[in-house]
This record gives sequence, C-alpha cells and structure tokens, in this order.
Amino acid sequence: MTTLLIAGTDTDVGKTFVTIALTVYWQKYRLNQDNNGENLLSIFKLMQTGVGDVELYQRLFAEVKDIEIVPPLRFKAPLAPPIAAAKEGKIINLGEIWQKLSLAEQKSQLVLLESLGGLGSPVTEELTVGDIAADWRLPTVLVVPVKLGAIAHTVANVALARSLKLDLRGIILNCSQLEAVGRTEDLTPIDLIQSLTNVPVIGTLPYAKDWDNSDRIAQKVANWDLELILPKQEIYL
Repeated sequence: MTTLLIAGTDTDVGKTFVTIALTVYWQKYRLNQDNNGENLLSIFKLMQTGVGDVELYQRLFAEVKDIEIVPPLRFKAPLAPPIAAAKEGKIINLGEIWQKLSLAEQKSQLVLLESLGGLGSPVTEELTVGDIAADWRLPTVLVVPVKLGAIAHTVANVALARSLKLDLRGIILNCSQLEAVGRTEDLTPIDLIQSLTNVPVIGTLPYAKDWDNSDRIAQKVANWDLELILPKQEIYL
C-alpha cells in the first residue's frame, strides 16, 4: 500500500488534473495486471468545498472497476474549510478523515490523496495542509502551474515543506491553461526551479483540451520520473 499526497502551490494549480493523469496511467497499465480481486486504487479528496473535483472524478472513473472514489467531507461554500464549516455551524473532524483514509489504505494498493490550496492553506483553525502532511507522514508531490509568478510560490512552498520536514518527493509542472503551451522555459524553467529548491522536477503535464483521451495522457505520465513517487513494482511501461 502506498499513499501519495498531491499538494500544490495554491488553489487552482492543477492538483485534480495531476490526480486524473496518474489515475489514467494506472488504469491503462496497472489494471491489465492480475489484481487477485483487490481494489487497486483509491482517489481520496482531503475535503471538498463547493463543487467540482469529486464530480469530475465520478464522471471519468465511477464505472471503472477497481478504482474507488472515496466520498470526502463536504461543505457548500467554495471557501477555506474552517470558514466554510463555520458558515454551516460545523466542526471539521480530522479523526473522521483519518479513519476514512486508513480504511482506503487497507484495501488499496495505491491511494491518491488530493489536498486543497497550497501547503500553507488552512484545513482547520489550527492546522494547515502542510501540518497534516507532516503529522500523517505523507509522501508528497508538489504541483506547480506554468504561469508567471509560479517560481516564487514554488520556492515559498518548498521552504515551508522543509521547515515541517515533509517527505517532498518532487515537483510536477502543469500546463493547465492554453496560454502556457510552449512557454515552460520562459515561465517555469526546470533547471532554475531545481537549482532554487533542490527538489527534482518529476515531469510536465501538457495542456489537455479533452480529458477523455486517456491513452495520450497515460503515455505522457509514463515518461515522468515515476520512481520518485511510486514504488518500483507499481511502475509500468
């Protein structure tokens, strides 16, 4: 069993798209293997405020055998979790989330745990995403959007990760916007990011207009340095 926390430098940087990309890679290559009836992969959202991510996961993977989408703790308002919870008069119970995650880990070979916001984003009134990653000892990958200003956000998030002693495995660049196509070397040059952070860039997720083209996405992920984030026995070409 392996759990990978998919974190980001901020909100709307492409954590969901990276989660989808890793899932379709697994779907194309891993689901062809003998699973002995086991559930192979679970998609776990730390919590959902507003609508969007979980619904997209459901559309793409709800009918796929051996991929489970774990229902997250949800709040209606698209706000930071402690604020959204307060508007509904609720308290965020991290113990409940931990129990769900533990159950998913027990029955899955891989759990992709999508976080929210950046590593400094609040999960409760006392704890951030980074705190949760440290407390739960989660191997983490950092999603960075290909856009102006991303380098500074990356350096800041990596510094926070180091202060919390996170197991930060690497960085994934994400061309989530059409404007980013062909501009990686101008906006987020890999050599500069690696030099500033001393964290390896695992790969780049290209812009995808059609997320239903799973073969193309899986082939792109297969070219990443997956040995940095997945156990060797879970890497397939």
